[in-house]
Amino acid sequence: MALTVDVVLAGIKEIVVEVAGIDAGIIAMDKKFTDDLDVDSLSMVEVVVAAEEKFGVKIPDEEVTKMATVGDAVNFIVANGK
Repeated sequence: MALTVDVVLAGIKEIVVEVAGIDAGIIAMDKKFTDDLDVDSLSMVEVVVAAEEKFGVKIPDEEVTKMATVGDAVNFIVANGK
């Protein structure tokens, strides 16, 4: 299955809902993990690990620090996934 923006966004939504208990309806490409979704640094690590497992992609720490929005994470995974 190709990693499209829609596929990855849906997967990220599932992960964030599971990790942070956030309503999936408010998770969108432009939402910031910390400011808009209240994902703290520990939860962000869980999101990254779950995303790496789900999409078969390695997300280096320096990339994680650049991922302010859901869209940043989705675009990185689409560009670097298999």
